[in-house]
Amino acid sequence: MFLKLNQIILFSLWAFFLAIVLYPYYIKLLKRFKAGQQIRETSVTGEQSTIFTQLHQHKSWTPTMGWGLFLIIMLIMVVASFFLKKQWWISNSLLTRSETYILLFGFFSMGLIGVVDDWLNIKWVGKVKGLSAKAKLLWMFLFAGFISWWFYRKLGISYVNLWPIADKVDIWMFFPLLTFFMTVSIVNAINITDGLDGLAGGLMSIILLILAIVLFVNGTYLATTLVGILVACLVAFMFFNINPAKIFMGDSWALALWWILSTLLYILNMRMGIFIPFLIIFLLFIIDTASSFLQILSKKYLKRKLYPTSPLHHLFEYKGIPEATIVMKAWFIQGILATITLIAIFYQIGGK
Repeated sequence: MFLKLNQIILFSLWAFFLAIVLYPYYIKLLKRFKAGQQIRETSVTGEQSTIFTQLHQHKSWTPTMGWGLFLIIMLIMVVASFFLKKQWWISNSLLTRSETYILLFGFFSMGLIGVVDDWLNIKWVGKVKGLSAKAKLLWMFLFAGFISWWFYRKLGISYVNLWPIADKVDIWMFFPLLTFFMTVSIVNAINITDGLDGLAGGLMSIILLILAIVLFVNGTYLATTLVGILVACLVAFMFFNINPAKIFMGDSWALALWWILSTLLYILNMRMGIFIPFLIIFLLFIIDTASSFLQILSKKYLKRKLYPTSPLHHLFEYKGIPEATIVMKAWFIQGILATITLIAIFYQIGGK
């Protein structure tokens, strides 16, 4: 176990070192190609988002596509693991069918789709600056369907573990429907919450760190290594993303992280009750997404807004709370939720 832990730590440290060194050059490269964020002027429902534009206009042309460097570093780490295995310095490469095939497939495929969307958006390509909503939904539904099919048909999983409410509950053909809904919900939640400098990145760093700990305890060491690399890259990215941000993630990271989170959630569902603890640690994303969803429903059916702007973090910003204060308090709350989640999971493991 200690040898595996050393491998996880070493890969994570190398990923952090690469990211912290390369990001300044990467930011300069993005500026050279004028790959800057364009602040949206319309809301999801189509009307002018005046409040949002006023609050964030100063962020226009800040370099985006920060997730692109994550893809490069992950590729370097995977290739490096092949050479290290050939030299017998490690026992397994990071590309292993039993643990990491599906994780890396989704990470790179969804990440690349997101990068293409970001690039088209930056260059004002297309009627809606980037991939259309229909195209994004199509890809999202296809890949969400693939995850659901993989676990239901390929791995034969048809149950959810609802600890502490219930043990394994077999839901048969409804399993792919449930996982499809959860997978699509996760990507939207990440996208919606990614609205302030350092907010979503900090929250996701904490969530992924907890998942890495749980994966390690469950003996899924290679998947733990991949998550460790992601956490290391995120921490390095945060150094350049905290207010005032020098770079943004873009849409690509939500798509890639959505795949990672969803897949890990279903892998851990096979081994233990993770669904309800996950709802605890993901609570801030759920609340933020719910506030946006309720605003949309109110405007569509009641023809009025519930609050001046949404989601919730933008409402706090509109009320005069400094952006850095909102982010730091969100991190603090996320830390508490992570602690509760970890205690609950270890309590569960100890009781078996």
